[in-house]
Amino acid sequence: MAKLSAKEIIDSLKEMTLLEIKEVVDLMKEEFGVDPSAVAVAAAPAQAAEEGPSSANVVLTSAGANKIAVIKLVREITGLGLKEAKDIADNGGVVKEKATMDEANELKAKFEEAGATVELQ
Repeated sequence: MAKLSAKEIIDSLKEMTLLEIKEVVDLMKEEFGVDPSAVAVAAAPAQAAEEGPSSANVVLTSAGANKIAVIKLVREITGLGLKEAKDIADNGGVVKEKATMDEANELKAKFEEAGATVELQ
Protein backbone atom coordinates (compact mmCIF):
# COMPACT_ATOMS: atom_id res chain seq x y z
CA MET A 1 0.00 0.00 0.00
CA ALA A 2 1.40 3.37 -1.02
CA LYS A 3 1.92 5.97 1.68
CA LEU A 4 -0.26 9.06 1.21
CA SER A 5 1.13 12.50 1.83
CA ALA A 6 -0.65 14.93 4.15
CA LYS A 7 -1.69 17.00 1.12
CA GLU A 8 -3.24 13.94 -0.56
CA ILE A 9 -5.18 13.16 2.61
CA ILE A 10 -6.48 16.73 2.82
CA ASP A 11 -7.42 16.69 -0.86
CA SER A 12 -9.38 13.48 -0.34
CA LEU A 13 -11.16 15.00 2.70
CA LYS A 14 -12.23 17.96 0.57
CA GLU A 15 -14.14 15.56 -1.67
CA MET A 16 -16.05 13.97 1.25
CA THR A 17 -19.29 15.01 2.90
CA LEU A 18 -19.34 15.97 6.57
CA LEU A 19 -20.90 12.64 7.44
CA GLU A 20 -18.08 10.77 5.69
CA ILE A 21 -15.46 12.90 7.46
CA LYS A 22 -17.10 12.17 10.82
CA GLU A 23 -16.88 8.47 9.99
CA VAL A 24 -13.15 8.86 9.26
CA VAL A 25 -12.66 10.64 12.60
CA ASP A 26 -14.55 7.89 14.43
CA LEU A 27 -12.40 5.25 12.75
CA MET A 28 -9.26 7.15 13.79
CA LYS A 29 -10.47 7.20 17.39
CA GLU A 30 -11.14 3.47 17.25
CA GLU A 31 -7.91 2.50 15.44
CA PHE A 32 -5.42 4.73 17.24
CA GLY A 33 -7.22 5.47 20.52
CA VAL A 34 -6.78 9.19 19.94
CA ASP A 35 -9.39 11.86 19.36
CA PRO A 36 -8.00 14.01 16.51
CA SER A 37 -10.10 16.98 17.59
CA ALA A 38 -8.52 16.85 21.08
CA VAL A 39 -5.05 16.99 19.52
CA ALA A 40 -5.99 20.07 17.52
CA VAL A 41 -7.43 21.78 20.59
CA ALA A 42 -4.39 20.89 22.70
CA ALA A 43 -2.06 22.46 20.15
CA ALA A 44 -3.71 25.89 20.37
CA PRO A 45 -2.91 26.58 24.07
CA ALA A 46 0.69 25.54 23.46
CA GLN A 47 1.02 28.29 20.87
CA ALA A 48 -0.55 30.83 23.22
CA ALA A 49 1.86 29.84 26.00
CA GLU A 50 4.81 30.67 23.77
CA GLU A 51 3.58 34.27 23.48
CA GLY A 52 3.45 34.68 27.26
CA PRO A 53 0.49 34.98 29.59
CA SER A 54 -2.25 37.40 28.66
CA SER A 55 -3.51 37.73 32.22
CA ALA A 56 -2.20 37.40 35.76
CA ASN A 57 -3.34 37.34 39.34
CA VAL A 58 -2.10 40.26 41.43
CA VAL A 59 -1.03 38.85 44.80
CA LEU A 60 -0.06 41.04 47.75
CA THR A 61 2.79 39.37 49.65
CA SER A 62 3.65 42.15 52.12
CA ALA A 63 2.04 45.48 52.99
CA GLY A 64 5.34 47.06 53.99
CA ALA A 65 5.66 50.01 56.35
CA ASN A 66 2.77 52.10 54.99
CA LYS A 67 -0.03 49.64 55.67
CA ILE A 68 -2.78 52.27 55.72
CA ALA A 69 -2.05 53.31 52.12
CA VAL A 70 -2.01 49.65 51.09
CA ILE A 71 -5.37 49.01 52.80
CA LYS A 72 -6.82 52.00 50.92
CA LEU A 73 -5.51 50.62 47.63
CA VAL A 74 -6.93 47.14 48.35
CA ARG A 75 -10.32 48.69 49.14
CA GLU A 76 -10.22 50.83 46.00
CA ILE A 77 -9.35 47.90 43.73
CA THR A 78 -11.49 45.18 45.27
CA GLY A 79 -14.42 47.09 46.73
CA LEU A 80 -13.99 45.16 49.99
CA GLY A 81 -14.82 46.54 53.38
CA LEU A 82 -12.21 47.84 55.82
CA LYS A 83 -11.88 44.57 57.79
CA GLU A 84 -11.48 42.38 54.67
CA ALA A 85 -8.97 44.79 53.12
CA LYS A 86 -7.00 44.88 56.40
CA ASP A 87 -6.94 41.06 56.46
CA ILE A 88 -5.43 41.01 52.96
CA ALA A 89 -2.89 43.68 53.95
CA ASP A 90 -1.94 41.74 57.11
CA ASN A 91 -1.87 38.22 55.67
CA GLY A 92 -1.38 38.77 51.94
CA GLY A 93 -3.61 37.37 49.25
CA VAL A 94 -5.04 37.84 45.81
CA VAL A 95 -6.05 41.44 45.15
CA LYS A 96 -7.17 40.99 41.53
CA GLU A 97 -7.72 37.74 39.61
CA LYS A 98 -7.17 37.39 35.87
CA ALA A 99 -6.18 41.01 35.32
CA THR A 100 -4.80 41.85 31.90
CA MET A 101 -1.02 42.14 31.90
CA ASP A 102 -1.22 45.92 31.44
CA GLU A 103 -3.64 46.29 34.35
CA ALA A 104 -1.61 43.88 36.51
CA ASN A 105 1.58 45.86 35.91
CA GLU A 106 -0.22 49.13 36.73
CA LEU A 107 -1.56 47.70 39.99
CA LYS A 108 1.86 46.31 40.87
CA ALA A 109 3.39 49.76 40.33
CA LYS A 110 0.74 51.39 42.55
CA PHE A 111 1.33 48.91 45.36
CA GLU A 112 5.10 49.22 45.11
CA GLU A 113 4.75 53.02 45.21
CA ALA A 114 2.84 52.58 48.48
CA GLY A 115 5.66 50.39 49.82
CA ALA A 116 4.03 46.98 49.37
CA THR A 117 5.45 43.84 47.81
CA VAL A 118 3.35 42.31 45.03
CA GLU A 119 3.73 39.25 42.80
CA LEU A 120 2.10 38.56 39.46
CA GLN A 121 1.11 34.93 39.10
